[in-house]
Amino acid sequence: MEIRKTQVAMPVLLAIMTLMASQVVLAGKYSGSKALHDRHMAEMQALKASLVRRNLPALVSPPPTPPQAVPGPRVYQVISYGADPTGKVDSTNAILKAMEEAFEGPNQGVLMEGINDLGGARIDLEGGSYLISRPLRFPSAGAGNLLISGGTLKASDDFPVDKYLIELNDESSKLQYIFEYITFRDLLIDCNYRGGAIAVINSLRTSIDNCYITRFGNTNGILVQKGHETYIRNSFLGQHITAGGDKGERNFSGTAVNLIGNDNAVTDTVIFSAEIGVMISGQANLLSGVHCYNKATGFGGTGIYLKLPGLTQNRIVNSYLDYTGIVAEDPVQLQISGTFFLGDAFILLKSIAGVVRGVNIVDNMFSGSGNGIQIVQLDQTNKAFGDVDQVVVDRNSVNGMATRSTVAKGSVDGNGTSWTVDFNPVLLFPNLIKHVQYTLVAREANAFPAHALRNVSDNRVVVETNAPVTAKVYVTAEQ
Repeated sequence: MEIRKTQVAMPVLLAIMTLMASQVVLAGKYSGSKALHDRHMAEMQALKASLVRRNLPALVSPPPTPPQAVPGPRVYQVISYGADPTGKVDSTNAILKAMEEAFEGPNQGVLMEGINDLGGARIDLEGGSYLISRPLRFPSAGAGNLLISGGTLKASDDFPVDKYLIELNDESSKLQYIFEYITFRDLLIDCNYRGGAIAVINSLRTSIDNCYITRFGNTNGILVQKGHETYIRNSFLGQHITAGGDKGERNFSGTAVNLIGNDNAVTDTVIFSAEIGVMISGQANLLSGVHCYNKATGFGGTGIYLKLPGLTQNRIVNSYLDYTGIVAEDPVQLQISGTFFLGDAFILLKSIAGVVRGVNIVDNMFSGSGNGIQIVQLDQTNKAFGDVDQVVVDRNSVNGMATRSTVAKGSVDGNGTSWTVDFNPVLLFPNLIKHVQYTLVAREANAFPAHALRNVSDNRVVVETNAPVTAKVYVTAEQ
């Protein structure tokens, strides 16, 4: 903009000076003073020269500043380290070398204490399929902000059956958390019926995103132990590749996801074959949008197993239990809602010490075969549930199965002095009624009988009147 202004101003100045010079000429002509004319002309020439010199730099652009060198992206492509993308040759050493160099890359700062920020470095599998003979591990603890993505890992025939293809682990570390913000994305992991796929041990903020994990042995597909906030999402897990109705379903084994830690989440994930879909033995976990059709309950399978007797503190919401159900041991603070149970799938509350408190099983859908399978069942083999408090099983939609609830309504019509409403077909816990409300409506216009609640034992509510009357009794009972 300044150059343009100068370019416009210069012709104007030159025109003014020309006009002034012509006036001086005319003045000299008519004044007859040649000396005066020469002096004015000299002054005009000096002024013109000074103006040109003063504006000349503005008309010339300064030389450009040379560009600064920018470091290239930190992408470690495993093929350049000697990995074989055809899967014919063992690529373990090559991928470990790439992981080692990424681990030793530029440090962008510190995340949690002792964990270096690797700045979002990426180990790129470049769409290849790689044969792995031993676990892929970082050299030691202390890495964070790194991504491994974009390929297939397959266990060799001699891969250790008690290991995982990828292990975030360092047994010798004294750090509070050994890894932080490590992401596994767009991976297919074929365990070749040897070990498991991914083990996340005492790590923080780990993501397993859009992964397909299959053919794990009689172990875990994914193991999360200790640490915090491992998020498994948009993934598919199955010991055998099937889409249901598999002839070998009775023989499915292993656990797809094993959460032995707190504050984790499994979301929008499908588990299509395993003896147990998700095993949980840590608090404050969330399962949402999980579809389990891993092994039917009738064949001994379990969709979700909560092994936290006495302090559960887990939530299962908006999920799909497909011919396989949920087992919860002595649940305390458990939420199951918005979930669809298909094919006689049900919820089993299993007594260990006879405790069940703060449990909400509400707003679910159950669909069965019409064989009278109860939607919620009790296993009191070890001990009867004696400590029952704040348990709500209600507002569930049931089709082809037997309803079970902790809130029930009933009525009885008759003539006499005693009315009994039996809630055993509906109420979940035997011989347990804590609250009752009832209304007696006399049919006879002039009848005003005295009436009272007489008994609530054995889940039967008994109302009596002081005199025979034709009436209908409405009762609501809560456990």
